[in-house]
Amino acid sequence: MNERFSPDYRLELDGRPVPAGLRAAISSLTLTSALDGADRVEVSLANQHLRWTDEPLLRVGTPVRLSLGYNPDGFEQMFVGEVVSAEATFPADGAPTLTVAAQDRMTHLADRTQTRWYAVPIPTIGTTALPDAAIAPLLALENGFLPILDPLGATLSVLVYGVTLAVSIGDCDEMQKMVRRQQGQSDLDFLKVLARENGWDMLVDHSGATGGYKLRFLSPEGELEPVRTYRYGSSLVDWTPRVTSVGVLASITAYLRVSAIKTVFAITVGYDWDNASLDISVVPAVLGSLPPAPRTGSGSTRLGGGENSLVLGENLTLFTAPRRILGKLVPSLNNRLTGSGTVVGEPALQAGKVVQLEGLGEQYGGRYRITTATHTVGPGGYSTTFRARKEIWFGSIPAAQQGAVSLSIPFLEVSGAVSY
Repeated sequence: MNERFSPDYRLELDGRPVPAGLRAAISSLTLTSALDGADRVEVSLANQHLRWTDEPLLRVGTPVRLSLGYNPDGFEQMFVGEVVSAEATFPADGAPTLTVAAQDRMTHLADRTQTRWYAVPIPTIGTTALPDAAIAPLLALENGFLPILDPLGATLSVLVYGVTLAVSIGDCDEMQKMVRRQQGQSDLDFLKVLARENGWDMLVDHSGATGGYKLRFLSPEGELEPVRTYRYGSSLVDWTPRVTSVGVLASITAYLRVSAIKTVFAITVGYDWDNASLDISVVPAVLGSLPPAPRTGSGSTRLGGGENSLVLGENLTLFTAPRRILGKLVPSLNNRLTGSGTVVGEPALQAGKVVQLEGLGEQYGGRYRITTATHTVGPGGYSTTFRARKEIWFGSIPAAQQGAVSLSIPFLEVSGAVSY
């Protein structure tokens, strides 16, 4: 066998390579990385003679470090975390087993709930809201992470904040509405809200010496290049796409009250699939035509004219309107076309990365953002399965450049019959 294509892993427990005896007992190893959630490693062991039942290295809290790759090309560090659970089986028939699970530090963001405001007093101006681009790094640092905020996402967030602040200065009510409030939420849940309303994805970066301690806020529209290209029938083992309009919003309408001119505007944002662009309409609202506030806790109601249109049933401001609208619309649009696939084990495939799929036609081919990647090393070798979404940002890239080429074959007329 060519050694270059020999998959392998490097597993460390408590800062040391796993002992040879323990490694020999490992029957399979799985790593799952996902957007906006903790990455997880599961190690399954044959527990003959109950040898590993009380092994100190497998106890909850033990530091874990995992690298995957191929001999002799080297390995990529893909996980840094700690053991969070151990599950044993003692069957009547067959050999006992032990499954140990580890998760990264993102789980600690959910350890406590807090209630607080994010604002600072500024002389002559008053209490002023902190921008989201400052709140997210502060919370990351508070929880022992090194924050990494992608430049594009940070810039857009600060621009929205700056414009709103300039318009709101002198209006105490509007200034108060800009303040972010964490009300009985865990830091994890609060950061997820910030990320969603700014169009960020949140994940733990496991690479390098500080791997596992870097909390990254990814701006998807700033990272569109694929890390790998796969073709159906060769390198792409399988691909199961799903396109749907069920639950996918076509447009969102929100009502924005501008106190300075005592006017309410109706803002409607929709997506034009043909031109791959967002359409925005802003018109003065006729108060008598406002929809009734929803009775449910969703804060929104469906428009009578279309199942895929939504009206936000809350009074929004110049600051809250953009983040509420895009926070609901963009995730919905990005879930219109999703899929799951399998390839030969590839460490480069991680949550947040982009892959290019070819040989699948125009609709199903092209670039996708990986939302979940599962790497499995076991008796069958090393494989990677992944779930992915086709984001609206990819619509700005020519289909041919993405490898999304039509598979249509011109039909031929033979003896009066039509064939393909």
